[in-house]
Amino acid sequence: MTTTPLNGRALALLRAIAAGRAELGAGSEPDLRIDGLLCSDQPTAHALTHSGLVRPVREVGRGQWVPAELTPAGAQALDLNPAA
Repeated sequence: MTTTPLNGRALALLRAIAAGRAELGAGSEPDLRIDGLLCSDQPTAHALTHSGLVRPVREVGRGQWVPAELTPAGAQALDLNPAA
């Protein structure tokens, strides 16, 4: 889980994931799509995944896409931010 405060862009990505609008691509790094479009801030998407705030709903093979979901820590990160 991250101990660094989340910026507005990270929180926006978490809100999109919470709304069921996101997919993660299986590969060397977990790429993120929102509403079918590749997220323009992949470093933030990678950081959210690596910090344990976001995960795929199930494991898939390399090159496949799967819906993304918040982990309990990701949901808590949204609940703790009054601007979210």
